[in-house]
Amino acid sequence: MNVETEADPVVLFDGVCNLCVGSLPWLLRMDHRDRLRFGTLQSDSGTDLLEHCGLPQDYDQSMVVVEGETAYTKSDAVVRLAWLLGFPWALGSIAALVPERVRDRAYRWLARNRYDWFGTRDACLVPDSDLVDGNLRDRFLG
Repeated sequence: MNVETEADPVVLFDGVCNLCVGSLPWLLRMDHRDRLRFGTLQSDSGTDLLEHCGLPQDYDQSMVVVEGETAYTKSDAVVRLAWLLGFPWALGSIAALVPERVRDRAYRWLARNRYDWFGTRDACLVPDSDLVDGNLRDRFLG
């Protein structure tokens, strides 16, 4: 992947987190414009994109939404993702009115407990696995 020419927003997620991976089918259904691309934080493409946006390659504190040179993390990533999904989900971006400190505290609480509540996968999700359908595979970073 050429990080400098990636035009569509990219959602980087924890590829071993069941909550994160389990959210992908829903995101695919809600992304009616087929704009979003996906990748794992642990993949080569993901770590290259993190570095390109000024984040450490081993960043794993939250989902990351990347648009151009801008990386949205923690609750800002959720707010931006809601906006990118369009109506009615874009209404959720009103959460940006809540102070970031408060939003991020809630995000960190969920992130800290996600493995305990939802479990983990034995291996990171990869686009060529049998677990990935063709629609997602086509929208996954190489």
